[in-house]
Amino acid sequence: MECIFCRIVAGTAAARLIYEDDLIIAFHDIKPAAPVHVLIIPKKHIPSMNEIGQEDLAAISRIHNKVQVIANKLGIAGTGYRLVANCGADAGQVVPHLHYHLLGGKKLSLTH
Repeated sequence: MECIFCRIVAGTAAARLIYEDDLIIAFHDIKPAAPVHVLIIPKKHIPSMNEIGQEDLAAISRIHNKVQVIANKLGIAGTGYRLVANCGADAGQVVPHLHYHLLGGKKLSLTH
């Protein structure tokens, strides 16, 4: 199993978990870009947004449904946060496993 995120899901790679259920898992990013930087991923290996299938919509919905829960747990729901998903190398996707970055804990700049 080469995918680091799949290894985290399998429990063979360490991560500081924030949330986990049957479809998704959330953990702290090892190279945070903000005071709060959490990755939220489907447990199923989906390489990127381009490979999401009809059968994956429950996991994608769960991610969006649980963002508020995770943001509340991390103390950033009231002040604001950003949810980002990069798709492909040109967008900065480094790990080829669909993941969302939940960023907060400070006023974030408006870069694009």
